[in-house]
Amino acid sequence: MIERDLEGWTLAFDLDGTLVETHEDLVGTLNRMLALEGLPPAPMESARELIGGGARALLKHGFELAGASIERAADPDLFDAFIADYIEHIADHSAPFEGVVETLETLAERGATLVVVTNKRSDLSELLLSKIDLTKHFAAIVGPDRVSARKPSGCHLVEAVKSVGGDPERAIMVGDASPDIACAKDAGVPSIGVTFGYTPIPMEDLEPDVIVDAFEDIEEAVDMIVVDHYVAKALQGA
Repeated sequence: MIERDLEGWTLAFDLDGTLVETHEDLVGTLNRMLALEGLPPAPMESARELIGGGARALLKHGFELAGASIERAADPDLFDAFIADYIEHIADHSAPFEGVVETLETLAERGATLVVVTNKRSDLSELLLSKIDLTKHFAAIVGPDRVSARKPSGCHLVEAVKSVGGDPERAIMVGDASPDIACAKDAGVPSIGVTFGYTPIPMEDLEPDVIVDAFEDIEEAVDMIVVDHYVAKALQGA
């Protein structure tokens, strides 16, 4: 694939399960909340079913898995306890997936603007990325509290792209789960789906524009989408 200048392109990345392997810390905090309620822990391998919709959804799914009332999972005090515990343990085990740092550096060197588009609260996202030294790669970190509607709404992606001076017509969403791919489709933006993250639905069933099995393959996937974009533009002008 011939490298193409990515100046003017905005690449949006989901956080949990796309950039960072976070399941041990998230499920660890969930299990401490379940223990407080006298409930059995959620197995680590349940991460694909539990993670992706934010802290409240994680609590709800965790309580459902334990056979407990989801009404208790919605208790504000329990949510506050979850957040406090997670802050204490946010980067005990979490780390970037293999190839993340090198790929982000290469994409930025080629002129792309990088932004995080996540359903994790912005302050928690910033704390995590700071602790694992990824913040410097992104023009902005846009959680659901900084937009008018969260993923799977396309508004989340469009507003995040515009917040860094980008054009949604030259943007690509990279994610690991249904909210990411649905968000891109809603926004009319092409998407790259990764297979190593947290989704109970097989990535091929979500039908992103390109599927990759490793983070280092994202650059080639971006090039494929960019080439298709310029070919389509040329045909429109023909």
